[in-house]
Amino acid sequence: MEAEIRVCGGDDVAELAALWDWLRAERALAGAVRLSPRSPGPADLGAGYDLLAVALGSGGAGAALARSLAAWLRTRRPDVAITVTVPSGSITVEARRVRDGAVMPLLAEVLQARDEP
Repeated sequence: MEAEIRVCGGDDVAELAALWDWLRAERALAGAVRLSPRSPGPADLGAGYDLLAVALGSGGAGAALARSLAAWLRTRRPDVAITVTVPSGSITVEARRVRDGAVMPLLAEVLQARDEP
């Protein structure tokens, strides 16, 4: 299963690139993160990238991704948000809400569903 992650707010392209770099440096997610191209629109010259795909297998990858996303969001400006989508649902988290401590359990709940047999 894959988790799709979209970034919005601020400079979307720069924030997506920053998140991609952050997640690729995470040992628990080594080799599991890739940029996913979107189909080009009628005015586009080629495909662009608007989301990250993270392969989630067993062994706690969902929990590792949740921890890493929460940590990354703490380093961002308050207007940045991410939407994490898995087959069982999705959640949108704003950087300004990360500091209240309620985000990590929500992310873990959405992402950990796949880690269980």
